[in-house]
Amino acid sequence: MTHPHDHHCSHHHPTPNNHHQRIFGFTILLNLIYVGIEFSYGVISNSTALIADAGHNTSDVLGLLLSWYAIVLTKRKPSEKYTYGLRSSSILAALTNGMLLLFACGAIAWEAAHRFSAPPVIEGVTISTIAGVGIFINGLSALLLLKDSHHDLNMRGAYLHMAADTAVSISVVIAGIAMQYGNWFWLDPAMSLIIVLVIIIGTWNLLREAIQLALSAVPKKIDATAIKNYLSQLDGVTEVHDLHIWGLSTTENALTAHLVIPRGYPGDEFIDTINNELKAHYAIHHATLQIELGTTHHHCTLHTPNTEMHLHHHH
Repeated sequence: MTHPHDHHCSHHHPTPNNHHQRIFGFTILLNLIYVGIEFSYGVISNSTALIADAGHNTSDVLGLLLSWYAIVLTKRKPSEKYTYGLRSSSILAALTNGMLLLFACGAIAWEAAHRFSAPPVIEGVTISTIAGVGIFINGLSALLLLKDSHHDLNMRGAYLHMAADTAVSISVVIAGIAMQYGNWFWLDPAMSLIIVLVIIIGTWNLLREAIQLALSAVPKKIDATAIKNYLSQLDGVTEVHDLHIWGLSTTENALTAHLVIPRGYPGDEFIDTINNELKAHYAIHHATLQIELGTTHHHCTLHTPNTEMHLHHHH
């Protein structure tokens, strides 16, 4: 039977992905140029610090590429195998980005620990100059990513990478100046350790949220109680059960629920209204609702899906 009105299955993305892709493209290009400059100067001035930092910045470019690629995958159309498309790749990217950041922290801390015992004598001016360029490039990159980092975990991972790099560059400039004028060579590793601490604090939250999303937890900004209350007070609904809410990607959420309506199926428009309301006010972009008459007794049917009775549209 054909429906009199169209059910659009294109599921609009709440964020403009093309805009994200442009930001990532620009940021990746900027950072690649910087890595090249930094590495060359490191070789010329024989500074392991600069070469090491160039290596660390390369890992950031990888992190950015990862976030960018996830956005590309997110736009893939659903297929028979991946019926939701590849949206959840953004969750994997956020997770991997968090791990990359922690790995980078370990590397920086290890390097810093070695430098305490024998602080290398470094040409402060060269280092300060290169790091100064780094502050500009990383700072600009972080600013570009900042706006979208509030509501998209994948963008937040990329933003944290850039913000962490900016902090590293600032500390390198300070250390470079101090080493040039005061021979305080221990400042270089000391600054590194402070930065590691800052990065770990930021990354911890990112990782925790990414792991929760990967485990299909209710996404952070969603109020499950409010949603349940909304569904419960709908006209004719006597009970709401089997309510599940999870993140399809770092920006989109899905919901399934069983609504008990003893007087029967209330019509497509009723369902459409609920879907629109969930999208507009509760950040649920995919809702699947099952209507039941309440003639059989239901516990949460997670354990016994076979006994579940599906009462769908009565045409």
